[in-house]
Amino acid sequence: MLWAVLAGMTALAALAAVWPLLGAARRGEVASTDAAFYKAQLSEIERDVARGLLPPDEAAGARIEAARRLIAASAPESDAVATATPALRRGAALAIVVAVPIVALALYADLGRPGLPDAPLASRKVEARGMAGVEAALAHVEQQLAANPDNGAGWALVAPVYMKLGRFDAAAEAYRQSLRLNGEHAETRADYGEALVGAAGGIVTADARAAFDRALAEEPGLPAARFYLGLAAEQDGDAAKAIGIYRDLLADAPPQASWTPAVQARLASLAGGGAVAPAGNDSAENDAGQNEMIRGMVQRLADRLATSGGDAGEWQKLIRAYTVLHETEKAKDALASARKALAGDAAAAQALDALARELGIGG
Repeated sequence: MLWAVLAGMTALAALAAVWPLLGAARRGEVASTDAAFYKAQLSEIERDVARGLLPPDEAAGARIEAARRLIAASAPESDAVATATPALRRGAALAIVVAVPIVALALYADLGRPGLPDAPLASRKVEARGMAGVEAALAHVEQQLAANPDNGAGWALVAPVYMKLGRFDAAAEAYRQSLRLNGEHAETRADYGEALVGAAGGIVTADARAAFDRALAEEPGLPAARFYLGLAAEQDGDAAKAIGIYRDLLADAPPQASWTPAVQARLASLAGGGAVAPAGNDSAENDAGQNEMIRGMVQRLADRLATSGGDAGEWQKLIRAYTVLHETEKAKDALASARKALAGDAAAAQALDALARELGIGG
């Protein structure tokens, strides 16, 4: 009786392995239909968001799930199945029917011995425990992208999700891949720059600045790129330039623009509260919120430099950021840490001395 059950299970396993070969010709048409459906679903999600029928938080999860299904439906079959002739598929099926029982018997002879010790469930390693919701769906999309890294639509869809989750390094790579595969696009280039800023702990690095400059060359009025170039001017200690950028940005702002409070907050901070907040908005509250966000990003940069080190430019960015936030003592501490970390680099030491004199935090 036991052997009959085992034989039946082996036959089912062989059938499961053979079935893809038998149905390869039909799946192409089904996959094409499924892909078209999920593309339409993604478009419908965007329309619902634009009409205000779907909250952004819910839309993010919906996009990820639809993207996972779209990538799965769009993924090409393996070359072995897609290009095989009917004769080759029948040969492969026959080989599986013969090989599966032989391998199963060999494994049972080794692993099915009565004398083997127990393997309690609690002692086994379980990977990816606790993943749920968006992160679980994202993991599925990541698997699809690992198998098909040239899927431009997949990279474009996961990049903003990485940003929302605070995974800035992954977001920067996703935007870079999207630009490579989908072509140059000003907003995507600006998003790439924003991800680089996040990865650098809130500092507008040279690469991020180049991304914003390139985005503005493509679309001169792009608000995100202009805002971060204003922030870069702040971090460089050029308050007048930053104020000019922010004021021009506000002058060009459409009514009820979602980014207006952030610009108002930066301008209010630089102009000593002289900026006028939009109706129904508390400038002081916005200012505090924006400063808190920037402080968090600066702290991440400080932590990274403390643990992994960095070049002279990154240390200078950190020192400038602290002075922008009016945290003079932290700027002095960062200067001391930079001198210690870059000891032996004469050029870096001279640059740090010049920066200290410029900022008035010691020679």
